[in-house]
Amino acid sequence: MPRRSPSVALAATLTAAAVALSGCGGAESSTTTPLVDRGTVRIAAASETPSFDPYSTFGAAQARYAYDSLVNLAPDGTLVTGLASSWQATTTTATFTLRPDVTCSDGTPLTASAVARALTYANDPANQLAGARTVLPNVPFTASADDGTGTVSATTAAPFPFLTRSIGLLPIVCPAGLDRPRTLDRATQGTGPYVLTRYTPGGPYEFTVRDGYSWGPAGATTAEPGLPARIVVSVVPQASTAANLLLTGGVEIANVNGPDRARLTGHGLAATDVATVVGLTFFNQRPGRALADPALRRALVSALDRRGLANVAVGGTGSPATDFGAEGAVCHADLADANLPAQDGAEALQAAGWTRSPGGPLTKDGRTLRLRLITSPDLGPTLSSVAELMARQWTTLGAQVDLVTESLPALVNAMYRSADFDVVVGSTPGFALPVGFIPFFSGPTPAQGLNFAGVRNPEYDALVTQALRETDTSGCGTWNRAAAALFRAADALPIADGRSGVYGYRTTFTTTFGGQLVPTSIRLHQ
Repeated sequence: MPRRSPSVALAATLTAAAVALSGCGGAESSTTTPLVDRGTVRIAAASETPSFDPYSTFGAAQARYAYDSLVNLAPDGTLVTGLASSWQATTTTATFTLRPDVTCSDGTPLTASAVARALTYANDPANQLAGARTVLPNVPFTASADDGTGTVSATTAAPFPFLTRSIGLLPIVCPAGLDRPRTLDRATQGTGPYVLTRYTPGGPYEFTVRDGYSWGPAGATTAEPGLPARIVVSVVPQASTAANLLLTGGVEIANVNGPDRARLTGHGLAATDVATVVGLTFFNQRPGRALADPALRRALVSALDRRGLANVAVGGTGSPATDFGAEGAVCHADLADANLPAQDGAEALQAAGWTRSPGGPLTKDGRTLRLRLITSPDLGPTLSSVAELMARQWTTLGAQVDLVTESLPALVNAMYRSADFDVVVGSTPGFALPVGFIPFFSGPTPAQGLNFAGVRNPEYDALVTQALRETDTSGCGTWNRAAAALFRAADALPIADGRSGVYGYRTTFTTTFGGQLVPTSIRLHQ
């Protein structure tokens, strides 16, 4: 498989790891009060945005306000129009026909050549654009344009099944921004419904609506009653503070997870449910590590109380994760129960050659089973407790478990540099497509790749090769068989299916994958 730059993909992955995975449906609300025309909506963001360049790691999160893509995702995950009115794709070529009426925020018409230039710029490895690389295919491609017909085409050097859902979802920067890319940190140059009009280091950030905009998702416009004239994004790191602001009217929209969600029930707030996966666990299979033995991995996974781990992971009544991605991700399926090893843990260890004297440790060939289990609270407040319960269950079997809680930089060092771990309980990357997981389950180890656990699964590799030749979601069956092979080999273990939410005070809105707001859907009420 062609690979991304490890530094680029790692930075993007760690950014994605801290956010929710999958949004579903529109907001449910009891709001029936009249609309406020051309008002101001205040939104709480969990972290600051040091750069608004939509191709950077940080700017990608705010790009939806000021930039458009060729196609858009509807709340149910289907594709709807954007800058393109129509499109067609194979596994090697995607062609988009642009709407003829699109203009950039500086008033210049958007041409097919301008779009092709943006695609080429974002895809150039020399530019090291981490945010763009999380969207674009991980295979080389070339972009071309025909201004006469208003068409843009992209052709890949190798098969890639989700061209429309990758190239088609890249935010398009207008020529004025590509001419002066450094200005994109503090200004926006796009075709989107809003323009960044005020930037303050650490926030707040202010966006102002564009008049005459009519090419939003499925033809949405900025002329709709109740659409805010201004959006002000403030940085509110703590979920508890965001919840308090929602309840007191200090902000109109915020994402809230964890126990603070319970406080928001019954107050008439709009709400969307965001599905997540908590606690993706990897096992170090590099040569010389104990867990390079698949029989040992299967035995240890069989010994875990998955329901108990899930309860700890979500802080209540949890459900064991069913897949590596969350509900709503493309090709998501219920795979874990049918494919995870199901055997008595102690008997499986004995069958694998591990013996234990009364009260003593597990040994094999004179070697004691000692596991270094690491995690970081920076990736989730419950992960340390998940790791503690996991360690307790394995200790009961006779394993000696060194439980280590690290800072995020130390965890990254152990995963991608020193490889000094046996088990790592982390947060699953926020991939909407099954192709996103490929570098973590196959290919080279760091520094040449992202396969930090040294996973070697020939069945997975063969099925991925097949799936890459199937167009879009027609290959979901093959992708799911590939994921099932990972479960059977105990190559990794997602812990729990969780939930967070996007809430609105006096507002209604819809969200798409990852709980992302659709700006043209926001309505402010009295």
